[in-house]
Amino acid sequence: MRYLMTSVSAALLVMVAPAGAADKLTVYTYESFNAEWGPGPQVEKAFEAECKCDLEFVSVADGVALLNRLKLEGKSTKADIVLGLDTNLIAEAKGSGLFTPHGTTGELTIPGGWNDDVFVPYDYGYFSVVYNKDKLPNPPKSLHELVNGNPNDKIVIQDPRTSTPGLGLVLWMRAVYGEDAGEAWNKLKDRVLTVTPGWSEAYGLFTKGEAPMVLSYTTSPAYHLIAEKDDTYKATAFQEGNYMQVEVAGITTTGANNPLAQKFISFMTSPAFQDIIPQTNWMYPAAKTSGPLDPAFDTLPEPVKPLLLSPEVVQQNRKAWTDEWLSVMGQ
Repeated sequence: MRYLMTSVSAALLVMVAPAGAADKLTVYTYESFNAEWGPGPQVEKAFEAECKCDLEFVSVADGVALLNRLKLEGKSTKADIVLGLDTNLIAEAKGSGLFTPHGTTGELTIPGGWNDDVFVPYDYGYFSVVYNKDKLPNPPKSLHELVNGNPNDKIVIQDPRTSTPGLGLVLWMRAVYGEDAGEAWNKLKDRVLTVTPGWSEAYGLFTKGEAPMVLSYTTSPAYHLIAEKDDTYKATAFQEGNYMQVEVAGITTTGANNPLAQKFISFMTSPAFQDIIPQTNWMYPAAKTSGPLDPAFDTLPEPVKPLLLSPEVVQQNRKAWTDEWLSVMGQ
């Protein structure tokens, strides 16, 4: 209820509330998921109608920040579910001891399949350099061209210490350049206009015209085509391939004691949830939807090949590779 109540009326409401009305599920997620235009408000409405409970979203800047916050809170966290980690973080998340295995879920449609007893995917996509075609008529066609291109053509990227897209770019560079990634970063840094904590800030700067390019997703232009009828923004499919992201949710050890947590995980892979994802989170659904996607999705570029390092490799190297990025970008 979004209106003010006196303390007396609030007390009366508590007294007459039916049993079970106080049932509550707390979900930690990232800011853009729970933004007014994101999936959160629709997901909240749909799940509350099904569970007759109170779903509360708690937002932080981006996916990496979610894991950082959960580890900081530890066993005392109020989160029943964390929604917004990705495959690059799940090994580290499991290692924290703060997650518990989920039960059964619905049928998934992730390319390459999915088999994990702790985390459940809710969408997937591919990182991409999104550009304004009017400001950048000759965009980079490869990561090599991005790294070695005109430094006057700027890009906005995200911080890998707080942002899953930011971490995705670090891993993308590693997947393509290997041990030469540091040298590649040293070249690319001259093209970086600024580094933001999360995706929302970066994309906002891009659409305001601060830079002709931004690190985002191949699916991002679908928003502009569908919501704005605008084909100014385009995504790139790089010759080396595009790094893949699978976003996941997991039940915490706190949530293991809340029956609503398992209900939400099951709900998450149903059409009631998946129908919301494509045109609010602007990613591909991880399970079946009740109907086909908007034809705008058929116009998006398809990666030459998906790039994806294993969660174990990322866990072993994330700090070193992020420190390398920080060392170069801080010069």
